[in-house]
Amino acid sequence: MGFSELLDTIGGVGCYHVMQGVMTFICGILLAFQNFLQNFVAGVPEHYCQFLNQTGAESLYLGGDRSGDLLKASIPMDKGGKPERCLRFTEPQWHLLNANSTEELKLDTEDCLDGWVYDKSIFLSSIVIEWDLVCGRKPLKPLIQTIFMGGQQVGSVFFGILSDRFGRRTVLRWSSLLATIIGTCVAFAPTFNSYAVLIFFIGAVIAGINLSCACLTLEWAPLKNRMIVHNGITFSFSAGQILLPGWAYLVREWRWLQFSTLISFGIILFGSLFLQESVCWLATHNKLPLAVKSLQKVAWINGHKEKGRKLTPEVVMSYIQEDLEAMKTSPFLTDLFRTPGIRLTTFCIMLEWFACGFSFYGLGLDLQKFGFSIYWVQVIFALVDFPGKLLASISMSYLGRRVTLFFLTFFPGLMIIINIFIPQDMPVFQMILSMLGKGALGGAMSCLYLYTPELYPTEIRQIGMSAGIFSIRFGSLLAPVVFIISNYVSILKPLLFGIVPILSAISVYFLTETRGLPFLETIQETENRMKIPRFLRKNARKDEQITPSLLPPAMAETESTV
Repeated sequence: MGFSELLDTIGGVGCYHVMQGVMTFICGILLAFQNFLQNFVAGVPEHYCQFLNQTGAESLYLGGDRSGDLLKASIPMDKGGKPERCLRFTEPQWHLLNANSTEELKLDTEDCLDGWVYDKSIFLSSIVIEWDLVCGRKPLKPLIQTIFMGGQQVGSVFFGILSDRFGRRTVLRWSSLLATIIGTCVAFAPTFNSYAVLIFFIGAVIAGINLSCACLTLEWAPLKNRMIVHNGITFSFSAGQILLPGWAYLVREWRWLQFSTLISFGIILFGSLFLQESVCWLATHNKLPLAVKSLQKVAWINGHKEKGRKLTPEVVMSYIQEDLEAMKTSPFLTDLFRTPGIRLTTFCIMLEWFACGFSFYGLGLDLQKFGFSIYWVQVIFALVDFPGKLLASISMSYLGRRVTLFFLTFFPGLMIIINIFIPQDMPVFQMILSMLGKGALGGAMSCLYLYTPELYPTEIRQIGMSAGIFSIRFGSLLAPVVFIISNYVSILKPLLFGIVPILSAISVYFLTETRGLPFLETIQETENRMKIPRFLRKNARKDEQITPSLLPPAMAETESTV
């Protein structure tokens, strides 16, 4: 017996679980908002140097012959016939207004000493406009995203420890409260430095919200429903990517956009007032009477008040005794490197997770380069996740995990590499290739969520999943760093984002196919399976195989506090 059977005694899944699922879905949407918000808050508008002795910088974007003449005489043009973004003539070149005149190569130019003129037709304001994060200060824009991702990495560790110490519900409430408070401060940040510091803390508390909310939901879900919960969390993230551009289009001022998306965590704070603490956490911390009260409240909400009254600490203990015994033997990180087979699996899986996070955010945070409306491009890049995840589910069921993962990591790497050779005057084709790559990477992540727990035995399954989650966050942290470096070596960005997933695809060869095979319990069983020749593994006994289905089988909880 276990916690799933205990839930059945109070009526199983009911209204409480639906309410909790809705709140988790909202949490996933808000997390996606924050992860991709810099596409809009840090939007880069068209710009050029402010003219010598210019007054009314914005007026020149209103059009008219006079402003056009002044622009041509003051700003050199690039190869595409557009004003240079970071140079101006040292003095007006009025002779260039002559129809028969051509711009000479040796005309004296200088940097934008008096600031820039920005086109505000798309972005009314952004941190780029407010703090001039262009030209020499251009690397500071991706630095903000790096700081945010670094905050998430730190927050996942810090709030994970607090969640195990003080409870999931407590951490969820406090982190939600902090998100609303810090969100208000971010909206009024007076300087770039203060904004950067606050963004780090925003990343940390959002990681705490995501971790505690997902953990609390999974620990209240019966085993047979946990895969549904996981799918809900995954698709809520995609839904958030779709909804974000619509909200950003309505709220064009960056401070109000940042404030509105962060103050929305007040919904999570309000909803957490009606949530019950995890029974698993209460039981493991010797708070059995409180666990009984939580179960009785859930039974009352689900309409099974009489069943809840029958619960006693002794009854609850009789159901969860086996789970508590299993928790006493906690695995260590070193167990992932103890034996050759597990060590190889860990290396390959961490590379797979790292590549997915690295290239997924490398594509998803670089949407302005196509030259189309950032709002529509964001929607299209979000929609492509759905067919990618559906393809992954079907392929895993009928072709196996290894073949699916190989294709879904090799294919996006190939698309990114091919994009290097596409001419710049073919942005539609470039966008299609990038879109296909991002969709495949989304499917690869869905594959890894199932494949990783199947590769590890029960005794180290959760710590193995934790290593994977850590790797994908580390990859997402490094993706903006590549944007910074690409300001100096432009070819490095597509090369790295393309080569890393291809290398991870090669590492799939060293992993074991698990389709149709049962979960293993010990490290030794895993080592024995990896020593079996591949052609024998393909002919596994029929009594060990499971009929494939479009939905992956229910699995043990894999959420991590790392």
